[in-house]
Amino acid sequence: MASVYKTLSKSTGKKAPTDENDDAPKGITKNKQRVLILSSRGVTYRHRHLLNDLAAMLPHGRKDVKFDSKSKLYQLNELAELYNCNNVMFFEARKAKDLYIWMSKVPNGPTVKFHAQNLHTMEELHFTGNCLKGSRPVLSFDLAFEQEPHLKVVKELFLHIFGVPQGARKSKPFTDHVMGFSVADGKIWIRNYEIREVEKAKGEEGEEEAAKAKKSKGGDRETDVALVEIGPRFVLTPIIIQEGAFGGPILYENKRFISPNQVRSDLRKSKAGRHNARAEQERDRVAKRGLLGLMAGSKREPEALDTKELFA
Repeated sequence: MASVYKTLSKSTGKKAPTDENDDAPKGITKNKQRVLILSSRGVTYRHRHLLNDLAAMLPHGRKDVKFDSKSKLYQLNELAELYNCNNVMFFEARKAKDLYIWMSKVPNGPTVKFHAQNLHTMEELHFTGNCLKGSRPVLSFDLAFEQEPHLKVVKELFLHIFGVPQGARKSKPFTDHVMGFSVADGKIWIRNYEIREVEKAKGEEGEEEAAKAKKSKGGDRETDVALVEIGPRFVLTPIIIQEGAFGGPILYENKRFISPNQVRSDLRKSKAGRHNARAEQERDRVAKRGLLGLMAGSKREPEALDTKELFA
């Protein structure tokens, strides 16, 4: 039958039906974007829950086991090629406190390193919103992403990672949630909201409008659209942007970023400075008491102007 179909299509000069922006026949979709999601060893329960929440939101993602090395990140390129993924999201934990997220396009780059803060998972805050698992989100970006060059690169990377491609495996043909990316104080704030449609109450619309709605085709009534937060929520601070995939020259470096190790070191030094100041004051006080002969077992040297010497 296939040979007969080919001969008939050649004779009529008609091509087989194809999808838009795809060379495959209709009914066969090509997964253009796939994301490899994995973490390093040493992640905490909060980091692990965040990874699971993001993996559940990305039906085109592929979650893998923990990656042992923290220095040879270029090995992730081979791992992504092995799983047929062209995007990598790597969670790197440091000292069981700090979380760094690497996002990269494989194999040519670029790569962006973020510092993640203020992590709140879906289960932690008990958000009231809900969405269908595997549905495609609407990505909403702040206007600031179009004003600075490094934010344009970050926006394009977010589009490839968080944007679910049409016809991806395990994805649903629905759009019922919005992912918002906003920039404030040099940080990227990420939120996830459900699109909730509620019919207007009878008191909000007049009787004439209600009658017109009933007479209209299909009898559809006006609805109010509201956004209800689902989670997870977190804040990303861009640190560096590399030209290649987990390597190459540095295209951008955030000069305002302060390492959390440096912050903790400054706090310890400030506490140590206060302790040293108190210790010096105590030492000076003891020395003065010893000179004045007020300490037990200490004698004051006689002076010529003392009362006992003058009226002896």
